[in-house]
Amino acid sequence: MRILFLSDNFPPEGNAPATRLHEHALRWVRAGHEVTVVTCAPNFPEGKLFPGYRNHWRRVELVDGIRVVRMKSYITANEGTIKRTLDYLSFMVTGFVGGLFEQRPDVVIATSPQFFCAVSGWALAAVRRLPFVFELRDLWPASITAVGAMRRGLVIRVLERLELFLYRRAAAVIAVTHAFRDDLVARGIQADKIHVVINGVDLERYAPAEKDAALEDELDLGGRIVVGYLGTHGLAHALHRVLDAAEILRDRPELAFVFAGGGAERASVERDVERRGLANVRLVPRQPKEMMGRLWSLCDVALIPLRDTPVFSTVLPSKLFEAMGMGIAVLMSIPEGEATAIVRATGCGVCVPPEDAVAMSQALAFFLDNPQALAAAKLNSAAAAADHSRQTQAMLMLEILAQTVERSGSRRGSPLLGGKT
Repeated sequence: MRILFLSDNFPPEGNAPATRLHEHALRWVRAGHEVTVVTCAPNFPEGKLFPGYRNHWRRVELVDGIRVVRMKSYITANEGTIKRTLDYLSFMVTGFVGGLFEQRPDVVIATSPQFFCAVSGWALAAVRRLPFVFELRDLWPASITAVGAMRRGLVIRVLERLELFLYRRAAAVIAVTHAFRDDLVARGIQADKIHVVINGVDLERYAPAEKDAALEDELDLGGRIVVGYLGTHGLAHALHRVLDAAEILRDRPELAFVFAGGGAERASVERDVERRGLANVRLVPRQPKEMMGRLWSLCDVALIPLRDTPVFSTVLPSKLFEAMGMGIAVLMSIPEGEATAIVRATGCGVCVPPEDAVAMSQALAFFLDNPQALAAAKLNSAAAAADHSRQTQAMLMLEILAQTVERSGSRRGSPLLGGKT
């Protein structure tokens, strides 16, 4: 197959959408397919161009066999509704234009969370008379109101109409959780075109490892149990409640918290740590993807928090699977749903109510006081990783794409899951 994928995030950006797309596309290329990604210059989340990149009108590069077309867009930090909307709208336009001039693919895929990218994918597929596949990573705009970025009103109602339009026009919807699928079916979207391909972990990159001694020494973590929050510091993550837990545990010198990443709430987290004088918190700036294995190796417990709002019961955080790959225990503080069910079923950690700093601190104190329980959770986490490999999920998604192409009749005659067209 020849696959054209639109996404406004791609490596060297290291957030979940960029990682998932790269790790899937890499495996599709290895299976003999042609993959083109239309994206923009890497700048997420700070809104600053990564070293070696400029915001050109069009730039083409080859990344691990993946053809990457970077189109110009309005660049801003991942904060502020108006500027971010301009960012999304600009890529909607330039991504569409960029896709027009690519060799005719068999299928066009576009990914959320922000679905202006999906609008671009739908329009491109419509103009070129190709099947459109919507990869649903977030229930947007529901998550906008959930984090308080916008209030319900005319704009949200218009976005909800647009959301349903895209679901209906898509030849297939690939959701990252079963809860997303259930939500769409409940809203009248045709069930047999909605598929689930959950997030997973690249077991070639993530595996249990000894703590990185140099990094451990640099961050003064020697001999401590380390609780890590690695990833985007966003409005959805309730990180100030995590700092409440760190403050409760400030008199346990054998415990340290590591916050690594950037995002809309990063500066606020830094100010709060300084204001409280939290000596048990280490702040690490956003790191390149190549550093993530080293950072995860420091962690004994992976902290996965989200705000206490119903929409977050539907999510399945990618951090869960990275923690499994590294054999790290999990402390999950999100609304009850698919993700908490996985943690309980695998025994890889502990679940506590969202935004409950006392419950978080008690769970961490339990691990400190019961090293056997922590060791057991780590072993269970590592054992569960094999069931959530990125290879398995990538091949499942490839099969869905091939079936969608075959049903649409746009295929030019190569075997269903075979090599290049």
